Amino acid sequence: MNIYRRKILWKLLLLVAAIIIGVSSLIYTGNLVKQLKEEERKKVEHWAESIQLVELTDDVDVLNLLSSIIESNNTVPVILTDENGVIHGHRNFDPVKSENPEYLENQLSRLKSKSEPIIISLGGGMNSYIYYNESIILTKLRYYPYIQLSIIIFFIAIAYFAFSISRKSEQNQVWVGMSKETAHQLGTPTSSLEGWVELIKEKYPDDNIHHELSRDVERLEKITERFSSIGSRPELHPENIILIIENSIDYLKKRSSSKVSYEVDLMVDRNILVPLNVSLFEWVLENLFKNAIDAMNGVGKINVRVSENQAGILIDIQDNGKGMHKSVFKNIFKPGFSTKKRGWGLGLSLSKRIIELYHNGKIFVRSSEQGRGTCIRIILNKQKPQK
Repeated sequence: MNIYRRKILWKLLLLVAAIIIGVSSLIYTGNLVKQLKEEERKKVEHWAESIQLVELTDDVDVLNLLSSIIESNNTVPVILTDENGVIHGHRNFDPVKSENPEYLENQLSRLKSKSEPIIISLGGGMNSYIYYNESIILTKLRYYPYIQLSIIIFFIAIAYFAFSISRKSEQNQVWVGMSKETAHQLGTPTSSLEGWVELIKEKYPDDNIHHELSRDVERLEKITERFSSIGSRPELHPENIILIIENSIDYLKKRSSSKVSYEVDLMVDRNILVPLNVSLFEWVLENLFKNAIDAMNGVGKINVRVSENQAGILIDIQDNGKGMHKSVFKNIFKPGFSTKKRGWGLGLSLSKRIIELYHNGKIFVRSSEQGRGTCIRIILNKQKPQK
């Protein structure tokens, strides 16, 4: 299991843990609310019994006790009505709004829809009814876990965002440090090879081998330049995109299997110009072509189609290799992701960085089907016409 898959696994485990904690909190709070609701109903029933007893006793001490019980309800909203629905009393409503009969009637209708009334028998077949609602405390408690979870999710999102920025900053530093060191290490052997090529030219002037060696040394110099460019903003110049693609294909043809064929379909003018850093863009093409060759196991066809629309210049690189599942479309451009046993999984990540960060373009999987191949699309900005 590579590092990317381990990161995905940890994220899933953390998500599952968060869901378990959230569900547990909701269940616990739900049970607590249910118990308190039952307690509040009992409280209202005692309150109703006290009102009923007030009507039946003349004992002053008992009346004082019952009055204290009635007065003790400072949280549960209640309305007392007769059999005809006429309001005879209320408690724990807005004192200013309660002066408006229409307000109390609206509250009574709402309470009737919330719960069954508590019946007070007054004797002689006469009854009164008490309608009540949850207390403010119980309502707050009911919504507390949702508020709590929202706050937790909010802070987790902020922490994750901050961590992502910090991690990307660290990754950028690693990229830059590794690239500069690689460029430094390549410099010495490249200079040495240049000297050896000159000696071969002098000793064997008629042999074409020194020509191909020179091209490889030039390639090493370009690679050194590419790595030294990472971390700094490269300069972009108007370049012939068709010529760059054809040169890249020509170079790889002589250094890859003869069983790999290339085809270029041009839907644009051959002299179309695009603002590019040639060295870095050739690196992207090289990565994409090599990935396509690996996906075809060294046997197959690579089609490069160049077109344009209002978004810019479109470059589609299609192979007829093994393809991939849709679930990994976005992941292939992440550092460390690789379906191959060898390699660090950095090629496509570098390509994305070069296209999107340095050239303000886009690169993505346009289509892929397992067993039938993959198409990678690059979108580049057109060269603006000079005024």
